[in-house]
Amino acid sequence: MAKTIFQKIIDGEIPADIVHEDDQCVAFRDANPQAPTHILIVPRTPIPSLDDITDEDEPLIGHLFTVARDVAADEGLDTGYRTVFNCGADGGQSVDHLHLHLLGGRQLDWPPG
Repeated sequence: MAKTIFQKIIDGEIPADIVHEDDQCVAFRDANPQAPTHILIVPRTPIPSLDDITDEDEPLIGHLFTVARDVAADEGLDTGYRTVFNCGADGGQSVDHLHLHLLGGRQLDWPPG
């Protein structure tokens, strides 16, 4: 399977504005932001989508959310933020590498999309 753009960022082949990095994930600013703060939190493990996670991935998925919480605090999103997983084409997923969107910095509408 060919590397996704996210895997190339994780591997350091493509530059990105990285805001967090640890042994399980990398978080970086989205190149096409949909809010003043739009950060992608991407596991180092190349899981194609939410439909592909296994029970063994539960600690990793929880870790992505704790990273989102910490990054949101670091970014000063003290009045609120949104986290989103897109899954599949109809869900808006455009890169086949699981990633959690962290959006904030403005009032976010509901329903989205």
